[in-house]
Order: sequence, then structure tokens, then C-alpha cells
Amino acid sequence: MPCRRAGVVVEPVVSGVWGGYPSDLTDSQWALVEPLLPPARVGPRGGRREKHPRRRIVDAIFYVVRSGCAWRQLPKDFPPWPTVYWYFTWWHDDGTVERIHDALRGWVREADGRDAEPSAGLIDSQSVRTADTVPASTRGFDAGKKIKGRKRFIVTDTLGLLIAVHVVAASVQDRDGARRSLLWARLDHPKIEKFWADQGFAGRLVEWTAQILGRELEIVRKAPGQRGFQVQPKRWAIERTFSWLTAHRRLARDYESSPAHSETMIRWAMIGIMARRLTRGHAATRQGPRPLSPTNL
Repeated sequence: MPCRRAGVVVEPVVSGVWGGYPSDLTDSQWALVEPLLPPARVGPRGGRREKHPRRRIVDAIFYVVRSGCAWRQLPKDFPPWPTVYWYFTWWHDDGTVERIHDALRGWVREADGRDAEPSAGLIDSQSVRTADTVPASTRGFDAGKKIKGRKRFIVTDTLGLLIAVHVVAASVQDRDGARRSLLWARLDHPKIEKFWADQGFAGRLVEWTAQILGRELEIVRKAPGQRGFQVQPKRWAIERTFSWLTAHRRLARDYESSPAHSETMIRWAMIGIMARRLTRGHAATRQGPRPLSPTNL
């Protein structure tokens, strides 16, 4: 189906991408996501028939997440930005984003030969700067990393797939801010028996996890005399997840006025990652160095 850009009709590209942007879902990726969306609100009291295709709405959300643009700066070949933002908040409020994310995570785990429900988890935090649109009441200063903004606590499985996420002010200590993420992971995934974390989570949190959650929290410490960066056992998977997330420009800095919307943006990023992983059919490859020549200048 053609789409219009600045008055010019543009046909979909051969690769199966609907609108031609790199962030758009392919046909196979859309086939995974579409059945998980809620039914349209139609009927005597359900509102008028939807004017814009759901696929263009989802593609517009992925465009914002991947490119980092403001809602008002969405390209004109997408539906109007208030419409896209309305769907973003609707699917956030009714739990649609979480249902899509959790379904894809189970499919990725099964495709990797694992059980759909994880039995172990990793927890870590990431402090990021915030934009001027973020209320002062929801941001703080991380004295350790010298960052004024917000802190993301995530729990992943051993594949690096997201289990729980919680966004707070950056001034919150790791051992305090991690409790809610661990609690959510424990309630939503009762099969998890053990978590791994770095030295910043040592102390009272280990005892709290054992006494309140009935689970083990093991601290992975650096080797004595270690200098510089070294890959840590178990924990490397969650560090890779942070690199996946910050490759999305909307997540390189926190722009959301609500911490809950920040969490939803992270889930949308993971939905795109898992959809590509399920439909790629081969291991991910990175483009290598290109020799300088007149043909690629």
C-alpha cells in the first residue's frame, strides 16, 4: 500500500517494510505484534471507527523510540502526533505494552531452547541525564556517577531479556531503589530462585531479598587488583541489555515527564529488539570496516 510523503506517493520497499523507515516493522514482525493489540473501540458507545491503520501507529511509536525525535516532530506520512501519543498512553494504561513484551520474551526464550518462564535473574541500574521537560520532583543527583537525572533499575533473565523495570530519581541508592524491581520480578515470575548483582547492591538488600522475597541475591565482585573494564561472570548479559537500550536515541536521555512512561519506552525498545530477533532467522551481524574508495565516498 503506498504512503504519501510531502505530496509524493512512495511505494513500500522490496524488503517488506511498510513505510520505508529503518525502524518500521517488517511484515513478519507485524504478524507477531498485531494479534497482541487490543480490539478496536467500535460500536454504539465505543467511539467511531479508527481512521489510521494500527500498523502506522506502531511504526510511529518505534520511530520516536529509535530516532529520539519529539512527538510533535513526527514525519507527516505518519498519523498526526496527537493520535500516535493517544495510542501510546492508551496501550500504556491498559497494560497492552506489557502483554506484548511478555509474550515476545516467552517466544524468544522458547526459540533459544529455554522454558518460557525464567528461573534466574540479573539486576543493575543505569543513571541517565534528563531533559528540561522532566519535572524536578522526579529527578535527582547521583553523587557516585556525577549525573543529574533519573536512574533505571532493570531485572533481566540470563539472556538479557527484560523482566522488570523501575525508573526513579538518580539520587536513590541502589540498595533502596532495587527493592521494587526485585519484588515485581518475584511476584510476576515465581520460578526465579536467584538473582545476581554488582557490589553496589551489597548489604541490607541481600538480607531483605532473603527474608522478604525468600530468594537469593548473590553479589558478583570484581577480582582483587582489577584495573579497567573486565567482563564479569553472569552480569555481562545485563550490561549488554543496557547497550541495546541506549542504542535507541530516545533512551540515551530521559525525556518523559512521567517515570512510568519512561518504563514503557524501555519496553517498546525491547519489543523491537525481540521482534527482530524472532524474525531474523540468523545470528546478528555488524557491518565491518569499509575500505575508502571513490565508490563509497
